[in-house]
Amino acid sequence: MTRFFILCCLLVCFGLTGCATKPPQQPDNLCDIFEEKREWYEAAIQARDNWGTPVHIPMAIMYQESGFRYDAAPPMQYFLWFIPIGRASDAYGYSQAKTPVWGEYVEATDNWFADRDDFEDAIDFVGWYMHRTSQINGVSKWDAYGQYLNYHEGQGGYRRGSYKSKPWLIKVARKVEARAKRYSQQFWGCKDELSRSWLMRWLF
Repeated sequence: MTRFFILCCLLVCFGLTGCATKPPQQPDNLCDIFEEKREWYEAAIQARDNWGTPVHIPMAIMYQESGFRYDAAPPMQYFLWFIPIGRASDAYGYSQAKTPVWGEYVEATDNWFADRDDFEDAIDFVGWYMHRTSQINGVSKWDAYGQYLNYHEGQGGYRRGSYKSKPWLIKVARKVEARAKRYSQQFWGCKDELSRSWLMRWLF
C-alpha cells in the first residue's frame, strides 16, 4: 500500500511538471499568458525590476526565439538526409541563449544555479542582455526592433551592421516589434488586475 501511494505521488508530480512546462494556450495575448501562468507574470515583473526592461519586449523576444517552449533548440542537421551530425548552434531553452553568453550571464549575476529551460532564469537573462545592449550600443530598452537585432546578432555584430545584409532578419525584427507593441497594449489593459494579490482576486 505504501509503495502504491508513493508511486501515485510521483506520477502526480511528473504530471504537474509536464503541465507547467507546456507553452501557453493563447500566446498571442499577454494577458491570457499571465492569467494562465501566474509564475511567469511574477518572473517578468522581477526581471523588469532587476534590469529596468519593460515587460512586453522580453516576452516578444522569447516568443520569436522559442515559441515559449522550454526545450527549444535549433533543428538537427543531417548528412545524406539521414545521418545526424549535430545542431547549427548550442542555443537552447526559452531564450535560445547560447552556452558562452549564458555563462557570461551566470558569472555576471552570480546566478550559478540558473537553467536555460527555467522561465524565471530565461526572462532574467533576456532582461540582462537588453540592459547590456543599452549600455554598450545605446539602444533604448523600449526599442524592440533594435534590441532584437542586438539579441540575434550580438552587440558586436549589431555595431558592425551585420544585419544590414540580412533582409530576412530585418523582417523578423519588425515582427518582434509589432508583437511587442500588441503585448504592450494588452498589458496596459490588464496589469492592474494582474497585480492584485491572489487573495484579493479570490475574494472579489
